[in-house]
Amino acid sequence: MTAANTSVARIGPYTITRIEEMLTPGFRPEFLFPDFDAQLLQSHPQLKAEGFWHAGSERLMSSMHSWLLQSDRHTILIDTGCGNLKARALPLFERFHQLQHPYLERLRAAGVAPEDVTLVINTHLHVDHVGWNTRLEGGRWVPTFPRARYIWGAAEWAHWSAQGQGSAKLPENLPVIADSVQPVVDADLSELADDISTVLPGLSLQSLPGHTAGQMMVVLDDGQQCAVFPGDALHQPMQVYQPDWNSRFCEDAQTARQSRHRLLEFCAERQALLFPAHFGAPHAGYIRRKAAAYSFEPVQ
Repeated sequence: MTAANTSVARIGPYTITRIEEMLTPGFRPEFLFPDFDAQLLQSHPQLKAEGFWHAGSERLMSSMHSWLLQSDRHTILIDTGCGNLKARALPLFERFHQLQHPYLERLRAAGVAPEDVTLVINTHLHVDHVGWNTRLEGGRWVPTFPRARYIWGAAEWAHWSAQGQGSAKLPENLPVIADSVQPVVDADLSELADDISTVLPGLSLQSLPGHTAGQMMVVLDDGQQCAVFPGDALHQPMQVYQPDWNSRFCEDAQTARQSRHRLLEFCAERQALLFPAHFGAPHAGYIRRKAAAYSFEPVQ
């Protein structure tokens, strides 16, 4: 295992490992969160810890990674990062342009070849969650995981269809659908999930809209322990302390806030281990309720 891979937990039959694509300073907080108030950093020094905050640039640390779930029978990837060699030259996506990261080598270091993956779950269909769905082969984009089922929400797929609102909300994402999602559909490897879908025993997809129209969270529950993979309902630990702060990429502001509050309440009530898509190190943790507010307790 490379240093970029971290085994975090075991829940039921699954070992959970983070497969890193990249970990870099990302956006300035006032850009990512239109409601940002710097006083939050003074009130919660944890948010300026090295893993979450890059002091030199005053930017938020941003991780692009997959969560790998492995059991004796299943090898599952939740979200697939940005992908290599993809044209993302528009200003909004330029840090994802023509990447060349050793993501597949890191996956192999965790003992998994692309052909071993049995299931890919995309919580939503944004640029930094579907990139490794496909790779360039012979001048064509082909599924990276040829033996896997790929699952995402039916509402999300409708949102990015010709009749949906995705193109109006984020037109920059349409080439992403073309090179990282449509080839999977064309290969007949995709399946659509309803608002609540049992994927495997103990593993379900549940609607968590607002960031996108059809975003879903993944819930792993063995009856005793619970883990939640929330997509982009949470971008940064700041939102645990300020759940009403939406990122500028949230499509439906009010629905996104409602979903975030519901997510935090669920995690606190169930004492679920939270596996966000972009938190800096240590990348996962617990949500604790403090009176009417919440706090984040990282997994050490």
